Amino acid sequence: MSGSRAEAEEKVGSRQRLQVNEYKENQNIACVSLRPVQTTVLGKTAKVYLVPFSLSNYKPDQLKCPKSLLDKNSNNEVACKKCKKAEIKKTCRRILTPKMEATSSKAESTLQKSSLDVHAESNKWQYKSTSDTVILSADTESSQDGDSDEGTTPGMDDFSGLSPYEKKRLKNISENANFFASLQLSESAARLREMIKKRQPPESKRKKPKKKENGTGCRRSMRLLKVDPSGVSLPATPTQPVLVADENPLLPPGPLEMTSENRDDNSELFKGFLQTWAEVSKTRSKNTEKELSSIKSYKANLNGMIISEDTVYKVTKGPIFSVALHPSEIRTLVAAGARSGQVGLWDLTHQPKEDGVYIFQPHSQPVSCLYFSPANPAHLLSLSYDGTLRCGDFSRAVFEEVYRDEGSSFSSFDFLAEDASTLIVGHWDGSMSLVDRRTPGTSCEKLINSSLSKIRTVHVHPVHRQYFITAGLRDIHIYDARCLKPSRSQPLISLTEHTKSIASAYFSPLTGNRVVTTCADCKLRIFDSSCISSKIPLLTTIRHNTITGRWLTRFQAVWDPKQEDCIIVGSMAHPRRVEIFHERGKWVHSFLGGECLASVCSINAMHPTRYILAGGNSSGRIHVFMN
Repeated sequence: MSGSRAEAEEKVGSRQRLQVNEYKENQNIACVSLRPVQTTVLGKTAKVYLVPFSLSNYKPDQLKCPKSLLDKNSNNEVACKKCKKAEIKKTCRRILTPKMEATSSKAESTLQKSSLDVHAESNKWQYKSTSDTVILSADTESSQDGDSDEGTTPGMDDFSGLSPYEKKRLKNISENANFFASLQLSESAARLREMIKKRQPPESKRKKPKKKENGTGCRRSMRLLKVDPSGVSLPATPTQPVLVADENPLLPPGPLEMTSENRDDNSELFKGFLQTWAEVSKTRSKNTEKELSSIKSYKANLNGMIISEDTVYKVTKGPIFSVALHPSEIRTLVAAGARSGQVGLWDLTHQPKEDGVYIFQPHSQPVSCLYFSPANPAHLLSLSYDGTLRCGDFSRAVFEEVYRDEGSSFSSFDFLAEDASTLIVGHWDGSMSLVDRRTPGTSCEKLINSSLSKIRTVHVHPVHRQYFITAGLRDIHIYDARCLKPSRSQPLISLTEHTKSIASAYFSPLTGNRVVTTCADCKLRIFDSSCISSKIPLLTTIRHNTITGRWLTRFQAVWDPKQEDCIIVGSMAHPRRVEIFHERGKWVHSFLGGECLASVCSINAMHPTRYILAGGNSSGRIHVFMN
């Protein structure tokens, strides 16, 4: 028995030798692939098939060997049949130990190269019948009950040595395929495709109208078709360039005649009107030493001022930007400047009131400032955005041109001298002009660039006339006329308490010890200017609604010339009114007019000696309160 076993092993060794290297063992990997290194001795290639097995629960006693080791070779079959299972187990134990040693990188590369050689040779000899094949099959089950070798060997006849998991998987695939084949899904899908192809899209019920080739379209007028009633085409009219007229053309330079726009110039009534304005007596000069009346007597006089239908009339076309009261003690004369450039004059002592109103057009743009000359009350000076400053002389019925600068726009002016010979003019671009009426021509004596970007109002100190105050966008500046320089003059004092746009700033009329400002932050501020030094303190802040909107003229708080500790300002409250406040912030009086005062009077002026108040609204109407 031992001799026959030795003889079989010798024959097998004479035909081929197999060299198997040791491999690493990884306990976390269930399957290990073994790659043999083949050495061909007799010119024949041996095919080695290694079946993976589990090493997780491997025990040397559980190794199961295949039923047959050699096929297609009669000598090898006889030798293998004589071999016992014990010898195969012994050989497998020697090859596959429970813990394999790690191979070097050189051995790994040798195994990879050998496996490629084996694969190439196997493809070359797979169709030859004379080739000998050695099949080694190892099938190991990871079971813990220790079954015997013959009892636990799977059926290799049907699946060629597959594991139970692979057998179950192939069985499930086969059962699923049979189940889906029984459903006949492909036939149902084919029937659905045929049904979709046969279905046609429904035709729309609405039929599109057919275009008529020779049909007539919509009716069009002959004027648009440019044909006459007989159907003959009219000749094309040559296009002429359209000249766009300037909305506010500048008036010609030089003096302008007083031509009334609402009266006949040759009428006796107009001549009498001019004669009245020319002969009005000059009022007595202001007494700066005069003591102010008490608030109690002042309120009593204000309570006696009323408004009626006879003291309300439309004097200009469009919003009123400026109002002035003639200082006459005999007649009540009111002047108003409008946005359209008109200047309206109204004599309230003339009845009916329609006959006492005359309208003139000395400017082409808004008239923002009006003053009667302190030296000659028959002279009315007006300043406009159009860059002109004119003096209306009623004795000669002419508007003389005092100052003209077509490249600039004027905003405000005031008299530097008491005799009205010199003036200070503010520009919207922040510059200022010194004008001397005694010099010939209509140019300025000096043009000064201030530190403000815009100037809204200019006002001269009533006592120290070398000082004047300007209201800019956010700042109030006080300048000394003696220290003005052409290039960016610096102010003596700057008031920076305002947070929004400023509308006006004025000194008190008698002493100049107070300054009142109107700001868009709904506050009226009163400063102490009794000592013009590096800083002027803020005395009072009065809360007052100054938001007039787009269509109304902005409010400008002004002083009462008779009572310089009280200010007059328009109001947005209902019913409409004109209010008076004390410099300490206390409310003094409200002028209510009922039905006669149904609008907002943005611009107001008080008579210098009499208790007469004139207010103008944004429609050109003048409202007069008087005793």
